[in-house]
Amino acid sequence: MAERLFEELIAETKRLFQEKYGTEPKILVAAPGRVNLIGEHTDYNGGFVFPMGIERWTVIAATPTGAEKATIWTNNSGAQYFPRVGAEFAVSGEILPADKVEWTSYVQGAIACSIEKGAKVGGFNAVINSNVPLGGGLSSSASLEVAVATLMEELSGHKFGATEKPLLCQKAEHVFAKMACGIMDQFVCSLAQKDCAMLLDCRSQEFEAVPMTDPAVSALIANSNVKHALSGSEYPERRASCEKVAKLLGRELLREVSMDELIASKDKILAEEGGERLFKRARHAIGEDVRTLKAKDALVAGDWTTFGELMYASHASLRDDYEVSCPEIDALVEIAREIGEAGGVYGSRITGGGFGGCTVSLVRTDKAESVAERLGSEYAKRVGKEATIFVTRPTQGARVL
Repeated sequence: MAERLFEELIAETKRLFQEKYGTEPKILVAAPGRVNLIGEHTDYNGGFVFPMGIERWTVIAATPTGAEKATIWTNNSGAQYFPRVGAEFAVSGEILPADKVEWTSYVQGAIACSIEKGAKVGGFNAVINSNVPLGGGLSSSASLEVAVATLMEELSGHKFGATEKPLLCQKAEHVFAKMACGIMDQFVCSLAQKDCAMLLDCRSQEFEAVPMTDPAVSALIANSNVKHALSGSEYPERRASCEKVAKLLGRELLREVSMDELIASKDKILAEEGGERLFKRARHAIGEDVRTLKAKDALVAGDWTTFGELMYASHASLRDDYEVSCPEIDALVEIAREIGEAGGVYGSRITGGGFGGCTVSLVRTDKAESVAERLGSEYAKRVGKEATIFVTRPTQGARVL
C-alpha cells in the first residue's frame, strides 16, 4: 500500500513537471514526514526524542537551466499557506529572509543555507509535490526543507556531512521561517532508516537507529483536524518555564536535573511567582526523558505492552502538567484506550507541539484497519468532526530517486 502510494506521488510529480515545463525532469528527490513516538517538548531541554520517518513524503522534480534564478511550483492546492502557485527564488548573491513568512520562506531558506554550506548552483526549474499532512504536527515543513537541501546537493554535486544537512535546515527554519524549532524534525527527515525508530540525544546530537522490524506492529496516526487558535505565547511560556527551573537549580538544561532533585527542590520552586506551574512544566520534561529511554528499552525487548503504557503516561503528562492537549485529542486517546490491547491498540498519545494536530498509536498491524474504523467512528460521534487516519511503518529518510 505504502509503496504504491509513493510510486503514485512520484508519477504525479513527474507528470506535473512535464505539464509545467514541457520536458522530463532530470532529478527526483524525496524526504518523508515524521511522527514522534514519545519524547515531546524535551528537545529544547537537551533531552531525548524517539521519532520515526512516516510513509508520507515531499517529492521534488527538477532540471537545471543555467538561468539566474530558480522557478518552483507547488501542487498542494487547497492548503491555505501552501497553494498551487509558482515563485522565483534567488540562487546567488545576498539572500535575505522576507518580512512575511509564507511557503516560499522554507524553500528560500533551505536554498540559501545550502549555498552557504557549499552547494553552489545555477538556476533550475522544479515542482514540489507533497502528501505530508499540513499543520498536523507531522513535520511537513522539515520534510520540505530537507527535500530542498537534498535537491541542492544533487544539483551542485556537493555532499553535506551526516548532521550538516539537518542543521542547515534547522537554521533555515529559524532565520527564514522565524520558527525557533528544535533539531528533531530535520534530523529524522534527513537520517531516518527504514524499519527503525531514531533515538536522538538533543544535547549531544548523537543518534541511534533502533530496529523496529516486527511487521506485526505499526504506528497509526489520527489527525484530529483541529488546530486551536493560540495567542503565540504558549510555546515561549513553556520553554521559558523550563529554562527558569533549570537556572534555579544551577543547571543549564533540565536534562541535567533528576526527578529526585526536582522533588527535593519543590519548595524552592513553589516560592517563585507561578511556582506551581513551573514545577509541573519541569516535572513533565524530566519525566518524559525517563519515559523515552524506557520506551527504547521496551522496543528493543519487543515489549509492546510496556511501550504502550509509557505512551499513555506521556499523554497524561502532556495533558495535565504541560497543558498542551485539547478535548478533541483527549477523545482520540481515550477511544484508543477503550479499544485496548484486545482490540489491537497497545498505547496512544498526542504527538507534535500540541493544542490539536495528531495522535500516534502503536497498533497490531493485522487489526489496524478495524482500529482505524472504530477510532474514526467514535471520534465523529463524540466530537462531531472527522479524523483523518492512516497507518505507517518506519520509512527511510531523504533520498535521491
